[in-house]
Amino acid sequence: MRRATAVLVTTGALLTVSPLAAPAQAATAPSVTAKGAFMLNNATGATVYSKGADTKRQMASTTKIMTAAVVLSTSGVDLNRKVTVKQAYRDYVTAQGASTADLKTGDKVTVRQLLYGTMLPSGCDAAYALADAFGTGTTVSARKTSFISKMNAKAKSLGLTNTKFDSFDGISTTGNNYTTPRDLAKIARYAMKNSNFRAVVKATSYKSTATTSTGGTRTYTWYNTNKLLGSYSGAIGIKTGTGTSAGPCLVFAATRGTKTLVGVVLNSTTVTDRYNDAGKMLNYGFGTSTTTTMKLRTLPSGAQQD
Repeated sequence: MRRATAVLVTTGALLTVSPLAAPAQAATAPSVTAKGAFMLNNATGATVYSKGADTKRQMASTTKIMTAAVVLSTSGVDLNRKVTVKQAYRDYVTAQGASTADLKTGDKVTVRQLLYGTMLPSGCDAAYALADAFGTGTTVSARKTSFISKMNAKAKSLGLTNTKFDSFDGISTTGNNYTTPRDLAKIARYAMKNSNFRAVVKATSYKSTATTSTGGTRTYTWYNTNKLLGSYSGAIGIKTGTGTSAGPCLVFAATRGTKTLVGVVLNSTTVTDRYNDAGKMLNYGFGTSTTTTMKLRTLPSGAQQD
């Protein structure tokens, strides 16, 4: 989630995904660097791959999957509702050294734009804006607390007993923002049921305009930090995350034919390894029998890294 950790990324790196025997059910499950990993069949929920699936771990910015899910599951949610950007959102990312959508104070942006700003560049300012807009209370602090309570309530409604949120973006001051690979895959599977969520996390980039405080027009362009998109055939999402305690994380999904797989890697060895881990897990799930060389999509200079 923090820009400072982005130095681990090697843009355009070549990753070799180990060849697997066919058919899939006869293949040997791959070894991954991540301390925790899990993958399920999206249609049935059946387990496809598991490593330390029920061990609680920090999840960094993959937290934002639940942030988006809570917003999109709000009764009568209006994605065209305008939200005015507050200076507090910018001050927050500056203080935390966090990834940002670089929202400008006074701009009027839509909820839809905030979702893209949260999920693509991993904007903690955009996530803050959503928490402020969809929480209840008379102060910003109260609304943030309310929104996080909604995140925990949603986790409970999904039957998740090993997940807790104390943050709307993954920046935890107490360490009580954790999940397990199995729980996080279930959260992702739930979120992917929403067509608007699927559209957001599948996009490699997003460009839109907003009205400024003086009535002018500002253009925002965001690039998806998830380099699996455009690199692994069939990839359709979902979210990166990187933190000091969490390590490099990735929640991913891919579709080939009629089969969709949703997976999680928590605390991979390096940022690049999380993509290699995901590629090996997906190849295993799809029964890919040939060696695949995956060249990671290159992000433009200045784009956020997560």
